[in-house]
Amino acid sequence: MSSTRPPIYVTQPHLPPLEEFLPSLQQIWDTKVLTNGGPFHKQLEAALCEHLGVPHIALFANATIALVTALQSLRITGEVITTPYSFVATAHSLLWNGIKPVFVDIDPETMNLDPAKIEAAITPQTTAIMPVHCYGRPCDVEAIQRIADNYNLRVIYDAAHAFGVRQHGHSILTAGDLSVLSFHATKVFNTFEGGAIICPDARTKQRIDHLKNFGFVDEVTVVAPGINGKMSEFNAALGLLQLKHIRAAVGRRAAIDALYRSLLAGVPGLCIPEPAPDTEANQAYFPILVQEGFLLSRDELYALLKAQGIHGRRYFYPLISDFPMYRGLPSADARGLPHARRVSTQVICLPIYPDLSDEDVARIAEVIRSAQLCQATQQVPALHRAAA
Repeated sequence: MSSTRPPIYVTQPHLPPLEEFLPSLQQIWDTKVLTNGGPFHKQLEAALCEHLGVPHIALFANATIALVTALQSLRITGEVITTPYSFVATAHSLLWNGIKPVFVDIDPETMNLDPAKIEAAITPQTTAIMPVHCYGRPCDVEAIQRIADNYNLRVIYDAAHAFGVRQHGHSILTAGDLSVLSFHATKVFNTFEGGAIICPDARTKQRIDHLKNFGFVDEVTVVAPGINGKMSEFNAALGLLQLKHIRAAVGRRAAIDALYRSLLAGVPGLCIPEPAPDTEANQAYFPILVQEGFLLSRDELYALLKAQGIHGRRYFYPLISDFPMYRGLPSADARGLPHARRVSTQVICLPIYPDLSDEDVARIAEVIRSAQLCQATQQVPALHRAAA
């Protein structure tokens, strides 16, 4: 019963026309500068600062190394309060630094770390808070900062979803001590692979630049046990070209978001999270929550879509706190994470990317809207088997 149409995946990397990239490749071939902070690397840092409205940025090979380095740069130790509702790299970066993650529940409306739950999790060993701007929706940065100031804690934002997001007219990437971006192929802005740390001042950027290049200051001076986290010239050159197309790409995402909302409005038991107020969003994801009143369970709808060649993702399921390396932690106890647990069992992120056609959006919406009919005619079990 599987569809013969090409499969639709949850995302697809947005790429510029190949012919536009060829002159940059020719320049790399001519100069033979491939890495170590070459001309494209420097140009992309400057261009991103201007585009994002941030003071300083340090480019990385990927966002996970950037998270690890951000923690290193602030000398974070002990315990860090974070969310269980995220991609595993958020917490993995803590383990790589020998830091104990302390999971705190999410706000059920925003799906971000709930500031009201943070203070109760603070201990004498707590040194920082690592929130995530989930799906690009801004955290309550003012409330989190008040708590951090009261307890002398650092704040590092995992902003992997939040490229270009602004709230109240300002970039959310300047909140906290540091923010970390992802430029992975699945993200709104990609450099094939890549990441970055938003730095508040030149001194912080200098320390981070040392840490991402083995700790070298010059060819004979090493000042820190750094890592090799540098972005290559290939990735930086692509990033410069991607910036020329980013506004059109985000605009198309906004149109797809609006079309989904129109086509899925009023479906019983289907919750579509509302946009954050006074926010310039990037429509990085389109999550829906399958709740009581919808005649299929989340996993049944997921299987139904998959059987039709529509590959949504259950972002984020399971919770980070459910994985073997975390579930022994006291804070991983599901009884303390009821909202994160509930949302993780309800969520499906539907396909969204600039090349997704209106026709395909309509087809996805129609499969969801007609799911109750599938249930009534007992087609779901067969579809579930076909998807298995």
